[in-house]
Amino acid sequence: MPKLWTNSGDSHFLEPEDLWESRLPRRLAALTPKAAKDPDGEYETVHVDGQSFRRKLPTSAAVTFLEESRKAAGIRDAGLRLGDLDQEGVWAEVIFPSLGMWASTFRTPELLKACMRASNEWALEEVASVSDRYVVTAQVSTLTVEDAVSELEWAAEQGFKAVFLPTRPHPSAPDWHRNEWEPFWAAAERASMVLAIHIGTDPVDFTSERVGVAYRGPGGAVMNYTETTFSGQRAAMKLVASGALDRHPDLKVLISEGGATWIPFLGDRMREGYRQHRMAVRPELKRDPKDILMTQVYASFQHDESAVAAFDAMGYRNVMFGSDYPHMEGTYGHTQDTLKQLFDGVSEETRLRITQGAFLELFPHVPPVPVGEPV
Repeated sequence: MPKLWTNSGDSHFLEPEDLWESRLPRRLAALTPKAAKDPDGEYETVHVDGQSFRRKLPTSAAVTFLEESRKAAGIRDAGLRLGDLDQEGVWAEVIFPSLGMWASTFRTPELLKACMRASNEWALEEVASVSDRYVVTAQVSTLTVEDAVSELEWAAEQGFKAVFLPTRPHPSAPDWHRNEWEPFWAAAERASMVLAIHIGTDPVDFTSERVGVAYRGPGGAVMNYTETTFSGQRAAMKLVASGALDRHPDLKVLISEGGATWIPFLGDRMREGYRQHRMAVRPELKRDPKDILMTQVYASFQHDESAVAAFDAMGYRNVMFGSDYPHMEGTYGHTQDTLKQLFDGVSEETRLRITQGAFLELFPHVPPVPVGEPV
């Protein structure tokens, strides 16, 4: 069968571990995360921004899982990455960072702002410059709103088209539904910057031995994996219910890797809450909450058969495929098999909208699949 080409609303890149330390002034570089294994071999001591804590090292199974997801050559090399994409039939992709997972541990605004700028400059030099098929997400400090606005405006001037946001901001900052973030939403709308929110990125408490673990016991692995999807749904709910998207109708949001079928359901639930509890609703919205969610929020998935039905049967047009390259939950190594299973017997209109159309609606600057290539 001919290759089916797709764009991807979700992929990842692994930055050099010393990126921040190598690019920051010495006094700030000394505060960036550093870890040393304890003599017992089961724990490590982490020093970051004047704080120190011990944490249990991952199990051998978890380490193996992580290492397997990093074997793809293109996770560290943007040039080699194009070969991986061509092999898989992925044309263009949204690329999320990896090092930024430490952002929630910082407490000094100057340090976090400097780290985000260093990451953005590196991404421009080492990834974005390699190919216009890459939609690299900018990073901003969410410790203070002012710093976030400043970095977003700088990133837009440099050509970034999307900004990565965690599902919740820094623990010391107001949550996304608070009015303090209004200047940021306004700045993003002015810059036509897509808010790219990746599931499972709530601030991490690295002092806990239960990092990434909500459940233990029977079914724990499946429940912990499933749990990560809910953070993206909560972020979308906050942006709609707070009126942020209603006030900024040109602002677009991408929730990556969390599936798509939840959008119509969440819209129904929010519509019901708005209607049945109207006397307590603040703020009042100019538009129906479900309509806001269905039109301004895009959602990427990788394996979910129900996501195709969300487009065909539920009227949700902003469904977008995402390969999650190169994570083990993704489709790397079997993207073509996955696409052919998902779209077997599906109309060409549906397939093209999910694989290419929704992506190009968010990122019209990306060149389409070349004429003559199978689509």
